[in-house]
Amino acid sequence: MSVAALIAGCGVLRQAQDDTQLPIGATGAMPHSRAIGTRAERHFAYVVNTLSTSVSAYAISASDGALTPVPGSPFAAGSDSYGVATHPAGFVYVTNAYSNDVSGFSINARTGALTQVQGSPFTAGSWPTGIAIDPSGRFAYVTNYGSNDVSVYAIDASSGALMQVSGSPFAAGSGPQGVAIDPTGKFAYVVNSFSANVSAYAVDLSTGTLTQVQGSPFAAGDEPYEIAIDPKRNFAYVPNYLSYDVSAYKIDARSGALKQVHGSPFATGGYPFGVTIDPEGKFAYVVNEGSNAVYGYAINARSGALTQVKGSPFKAGRGPLLMAIDPAGFAYVTNQGSGNVSAYAINTGSGALKKVQGSPFKAGTSSFGVAIW
Repeated sequence: MSVAALIAGCGVLRQAQDDTQLPIGATGAMPHSRAIGTRAERHFAYVVNTLSTSVSAYAISASDGALTPVPGSPFAAGSDSYGVATHPAGFVYVTNAYSNDVSGFSINARTGALTQVQGSPFTAGSWPTGIAIDPSGRFAYVTNYGSNDVSVYAIDASSGALMQVSGSPFAAGSGPQGVAIDPTGKFAYVVNSFSANVSAYAVDLSTGTLTQVQGSPFAAGDEPYEIAIDPKRNFAYVPNYLSYDVSAYKIDARSGALKQVHGSPFATGGYPFGVTIDPEGKFAYVVNEGSNAVYGYAINARSGALTQVKGSPFKAGRGPLLMAIDPAGFAYVTNQGSGNVSAYAINTGSGALKKVQGSPFKAGTSSFGVAIW
């Protein structure tokens, strides 16, 4: 897919397959601790469809990872939705770039159906794209691509309502998009696409407020968009969209500062966009929009260095962007160009991906963010 970058009021836009102009930026989400390591509860996948202004909801088969649309799917979202994140108490949050707000939904735990929470949508900054929920489920972090800042919200665990914390929004770099919170909830990381770096923040665990750590921002490659942190919070990985590589960082456990690991950046395919790490922290997966593929890497547990796994890259659909991993060992990739979702079973020994039967599964127009609950 050819990519045309244009400067417009809110920032960089990307030319879609049908020549509709789309902003780059959304965040897939790893599942929370609701059912890590068990299939005692049903799991659901949620895919944001940017041009359909909707969320496709699927039940995940516990046996083979296949997706089945839930009753009522797709569900209406705001104007030009991009990012999506789930909350362990049973909520889904979607960023709406053109309407400058965040839609909140409650999940029917039996069916997976969505109902908007009272007060939704919630006001954000200019052109919100990325979103992440902290591990405790107390706060939500939204990157505002157009206003170069981060909105932080306190989450009402009973209703799902969002309320901006004191001092929000907090300044970021130029064109902030991907956002990730480390597993302790002590540090937040925001990828700035225009300034080609990563802003690192210390998080006040009682209020959710952000303070940039010493040395921040940290240099990345050319036009980075997403970031992933390994479950043991040792390493962080950032794909660089225009330099065709992945920056790898060692995380200072005390300060939250980032230091590039030896050998970084690591080569990958064309226009790498999304990045995800498996729940055990053994493998990193980089979604390459230009190569229509997913590159899989083994993570060196001591150094953080990346080595391609056997069989990589793995074929995806047209214009793949983001990936989310179900804790039972299935991975889901949104294909923006073909409007569907590729599903894979992960070989937990080798890291290889094998498409599940029936994949890809139909989604809406310009499928973008994906999250698991």
